[in-house]
Amino acid sequence: MTYPINAIIFDIDGVLLDSLFIWKELGRRFIVKHGYTPVPDMDEILFSMSMEQGAAWLKDTFSLENSEEEIIQELETRIQTFYFEEVKAKPGAEALLQRINKLGIPVVAATSSPREHVRKALERNHLLPYLKEIYTTSEIGESKYSPKIYLTAAKSLNSSPNGTLVVEDSLYALITARDAGFQTAGIFDPFGEPDQEQLKKKADIYCRSLNELLNYME
Repeated sequence: MTYPINAIIFDIDGVLLDSLFIWKELGRRFIVKHGYTPVPDMDEILFSMSMEQGAAWLKDTFSLENSEEEIIQELETRIQTFYFEEVKAKPGAEALLQRINKLGIPVVAATSSPREHVRKALERNHLLPYLKEIYTTSEIGESKYSPKIYLTAAKSLNSSPNGTLVVEDSLYALITARDAGFQTAGIFDPFGEPDQEQLKKKADIYCRSLNELLNYME
């Protein structure tokens, strides 16, 4: 890392929460529940789609009688249940946040997921008290292809981009932060970024786990 770290912005899915796999398994879980056999590669096909696109694909591929609106509603209910009741923290998350807290470094989160979902999951996994705020792309009004969410978060912590570390598992989001002047840490997740070599190349530091990132917090 080039400059002293005055603040840290964490992504949530795939970084603090072990939640990415649900987005790949969601369609398959839906289909199996309704008595159908998943088709080859459907997890990968659906992973790149929006909820609306995925519902249309499921309806067409399996000739479902459900309307697209009904499919979306059931998928959203399944996601909510997952975040509210099932999702676990990534290994080392609480220990890392405890260390950062002891160092007196303020922490916020920046996510593309709904606030209600991640807040409930973070609270249930005892991580919420360590975060000063949660920023969501829907509330900011721009995706992580824009640096607005990171700039807003850093400003709230009275920190400049070059004094703020952004921790991400996605290459595109990490590049957005890097290009806006932030220091970056790339985190591996088995269900996350497929191009780990580029994530490692673009990040200031690259870690296979949060336990590894803990070593940098001294």
